[in-house]
Amino acid sequence: MNPLSMSGLELLRAGAAGDFPRASISETIPMTLDEVDSGYIKMTARADGRHLNPLGGVHGGFAATVLDSVTGCAVHTMLEAGVGYGTIDLHVKMLRPVPRDVDLVAEGRVINLSKNLGVAEGSLKTPDGKIVAHASATCLIKRPE
Repeated sequence: MNPLSMSGLELLRAGAAGDFPRASISETIPMTLDEVDSGYIKMTARADGRHLNPLGGVHGGFAATVLDSVTGCAVHTMLEAGVGYGTIDLHVKMLRPVPRDVDLVAEGRVINLSKNLGVAEGSLKTPDGKIVAHASATCLIKRPE
């Protein structure tokens, strides 16, 4: 499978099905793809003892990384084969402490996609639906010349 010959939607669906290797960041920050649709991503993420700050709480970078992943992947689902993207702006609001050793639900949705920019929002929630963090992201669309 050549990732450059696959649309973003095809590539992410192949990853969710286990037919394509997971991104290495999902080993550092445990994330799994649960749902993939055009303009939408749902993942499960779980903070553990590797993600703690010096005070023993889950580091804010955990939520930021998960939200960067779901917003970027949501944009990627709408890109054609050979087209890439990169996050140029990520705004994260932490609303409550990230719980440790709990499966969290992360969702990303595209708000707008133009020729050069993709804008998406994301949320990170507890299993009972309490929002832990929210983000908006802007991605630069990298088209072949």
